[in-house]
Amino acid sequence: MSLETPSGTALDATLDNPVWAALTGPHRGFAETGPQGLAARYSADASPFAALADPADPRAWADLAELTGPGEGVWVTGLLTPPAGWVTVASVPGVQMDGRAVRAEADPEAVRLGPADVPEMLELVSLTRPGPFFDRTIELGTYLGLRHEGRLVAMAGERMRPAGWSEISAVCTHPAHRGKGLAARLVRAVAAAVRERGDSPFLHAAAENAPAIRLYEAMGFTVRSEPHFIGLRTPEKKP
Repeated sequence: MSLETPSGTALDATLDNPVWAALTGPHRGFAETGPQGLAARYSADASPFAALADPADPRAWADLAELTGPGEGVWVTGLLTPPAGWVTVASVPGVQMDGRAVRAEADPEAVRLGPADVPEMLELVSLTRPGPFFDRTIELGTYLGLRHEGRLVAMAGERMRPAGWSEISAVCTHPAHRGKGLAARLVRAVAAAVRERGDSPFLHAAAENAPAIRLYEAMGFTVRSEPHFIGLRTPEKKP
């Protein structure tokens, strides 16, 4: 696994703080914003992630603490050092992968998933654990699935949407149907929907998930950065 150097363009820089770029851009309709406008988070029923306008600014951390409330949990992503009083409850090393070189291809067997499919999607997520997926996550973008004998056996969709980009997420396959290339088909199909809109695909994966990273690299994704997914608890008292 090689770490690619970002090209330094404005489009690339958007991915340095993708949650903030999404919540102040295409996903602003899902945003809850701090009183100072320096922090934001997704609606809790859509995504657990929050972001800071400038992670080096103590005022942004204070704004996030006020937005979240004392002693509450929140997830951020990047290479962040929280101020005193914040408690790190989890830190998951990850990789961020650029999908501009991926061959996107619509899949005639993939079906567009909607609100009526959410219970079945939640069941598949519970079984496979691809990452956070809640009742309203489906509203964040296009979700596609593959069915076998009427049963949903694989899915993938869009989560973060920074301007010019869309994160492919919730890629999962029922254990009984793995090894058939279903995940790759759906990733290409979601990437095709992203490209049709004029955006570029990217994704995140856990650094320890070597098989998934190898699959994505074989498809043309390149590792752009190595952020951490960090679960935090806000200070017990307001700063």
